[in-house]
Amino acid sequence: MKKLAILLLALSFAACQSEKKANEQGDTTGLANQEMNADKELTFKYDSLKVFSKPNPKVKTTDTAYVRIVYPVFSDQKLNQLVQQKTIDAIVNPDEKKDQTYQQVAANFLKGYEEIRDTEGTMGAWFLDAETKVLTDQPDYLGLEHSLVNYSGGAHPNSAMIYWNINPQTLQEITLESLIKEGSIPQLTSIAEKIFRKNEKISPTASLKDSYFFENDKFSLNRNFTITKEGLKFLYNPYEIKAYAYGSTELTIPFSEIKDIARPNTLTARTK
Repeated sequence: MKKLAILLLALSFAACQSEKKANEQGDTTGLANQEMNADKELTFKYDSLKVFSKPNPKVKTTDTAYVRIVYPVFSDQKLNQLVQQKTIDAIVNPDEKKDQTYQQVAANFLKGYEEIRDTEGTMGAWFLDAETKVLTDQPDYLGLEHSLVNYSGGAHPNSAMIYWNINPQTLQEITLESLIKEGSIPQLTSIAEKIFRKNEKISPTASLKDSYFFENDKFSLNRNFTITKEGLKFLYNPYEIKAYAYGSTELTIPFSEIKDIARPNTLTARTK
């Protein structure tokens, strides 16, 4: 199976950008304005909702579907709107109409469950559990982690974790291409593959065909990454490069490994 689960389609729509476009945009991390904006604090708090399905008036059952969404609320309204829309886009399938509020997302999910339950019956209650966490909140870098687990019938729940990297001053996405020198993605990929093969305990020349789902059986980096104190941390979701049973796969590239290809005055160059 080489197609990703439908929830993972959000990754490619949200993160895939060409190296040429990143180069034209220049330094999207905005570190050139770091000193000017250093005194602007990024403040937020968490809020949540949890909604349950209505009882079936015809049949007594203990099955209860629910939706739980945990999300940060920022004092900066534009930033708050951006994060809210990214969260909703990640929850709702790309081919469906986008809902505008968390409450609408919950109501539509439960409505779908109730309609099927009341007419056809279900094998088990549906659920949707989504949580967006703030991993890093600096004046020049907001690192977010969005996790989603849901079940709406089938053999097992679906799950995905998506990282978002945002410059809170400009509200621009911090792309991988904006952190690495132009033309250096192949070199970065080569570095990542060595780490990947070591982590997976496979030899440098072993084929990836039988155990992994890489396109054309060739290792590749996705754009689902976050910036940690140690380096660039990538995450492959279930079904993305392995069977569902193997879960997700993490890969961290230390800053020391990319010092020669890091763009000057960016997060990768500054954090050593």
